[in-house]
Amino acid sequence: MLNGIFFFIVLFSILLAALSGNMKELTDAVLQDSRKAVDLSLNLIGVMAFFLGLMKVAEDGGLLRLIARLVAPVMRRLFPSVPEDHPAMSAMIMNIGSNMMGLANAATPFGIRAIEELDKLNGRKGTATNAMVLFLAINTAGLAVLPTGVIGLRAAAGSADATGIFFPTWFASGCATITGVLVALLLSKLPRYRASEPPGIEAEPTAAITPGEELPDAGPGGQVIGWRRVAQWGFWLIFLVLLVRHLTLSALEQPMHELVRDVMSYWILPAIILGVILFGWSRGVRVYESLVEGAKGGFQVAVRIIPFLVAIVVAVGMFRASGGMRYLVEFLGPVTSLIGLPAEALPMAILRPLTGSGAMGFMAESMSTYGPDSLIGYMVSTFQGSTETTFYVLAVYFGAVGVTRTRHALPACLAADVAGILAAVFIVNAMFG
Repeated sequence: MLNGIFFFIVLFSILLAALSGNMKELTDAVLQDSRKAVDLSLNLIGVMAFFLGLMKVAEDGGLLRLIARLVAPVMRRLFPSVPEDHPAMSAMIMNIGSNMMGLANAATPFGIRAIEELDKLNGRKGTATNAMVLFLAINTAGLAVLPTGVIGLRAAAGSADATGIFFPTWFASGCATITGVLVALLLSKLPRYRASEPPGIEAEPTAAITPGEELPDAGPGGQVIGWRRVAQWGFWLIFLVLLVRHLTLSALEQPMHELVRDVMSYWILPAIILGVILFGWSRGVRVYESLVEGAKGGFQVAVRIIPFLVAIVVAVGMFRASGGMRYLVEFLGPVTSLIGLPAEALPMAILRPLTGSGAMGFMAESMSTYGPDSLIGYMVSTFQGSTETTFYVLAVYFGAVGVTRTRHALPACLAADVAGILAAVFIVNAMFG
């Protein structure tokens, strides 16, 4: 399906640009967005290398298996083809958890690791499995608990209610996630997609962990290193004391919503890094060597996804430069206004699945023009916080493992996007209209 959409967008954009006299803009967009796609991929190298290395530390210390067991009942139902203790389970959980906490930089490497592990269970390389499709449907639904980035932009724009999008974001992203899961599961049962489902590969057996049993340790003799376990809790105690100190000192200078945003934006990620490193260290993992070993794949992954990103980014840029986005808004505006979606906010709904930077720029411009606490301000903020950049996610994740036959991934992901947008329109009008 991505092949057909790419072909249609490129062909339509060229013809529309020729008709509207925008050929110069379209030509410039092709050249600029080609470079932009490569720059974007190269900019991911450092982040991916570090977090893939962090994943290796977590894996060597046994943390991933522990996480997988904690949420096994839910994940087992959603992903019956993935063994409970398989690394894909814990990688998916860490990706989803990072997205929920608004840690996009950490979510992408975890997601790429999850797709790579799922591909090890794939008997037909290059074709998406049902588990891959369902994982990406959940991912692109953008389930969010702490949309810290959007709150920060609202506060910077002078909002008197910067955190007012919490409940609308939870509602909209929750509806998107439920829809994405249901559509992915239902489509996988249709004859067309059942016939194209790749055969599975049996996973290598792993040692079972019974309730109450200690995790396997990488330390000398396979024994838990007691003094390191005590030191681990000592480090956490110091970290929490410093956090309380920061909250106490900052409470006198910052409003409460800014203080919460500060903690969520700048303390959670270091806490995750601290937790993974301490967990591995307390079990005798040679943390530096393990992290370096895991980080080696960052560059190769970034290079592999370049062709996929170039195709998507250039196609979107051509469509925008040809004037297609403007004509689409003019055509749909009168219709969407009937359901409470103002024409002024419609470009945001269209841009969000296509381009993250474009959507972010439009949101900032809209809040500057209409005010962050206006109906449009609340609506574009909720769109940004409760949906994902679908085409970017598909290009990066499938590109990492060379999947070209995406089966029902795009319909499931777009269904989640539509559900998220409609739910956002409903809840924002109900609360602020």
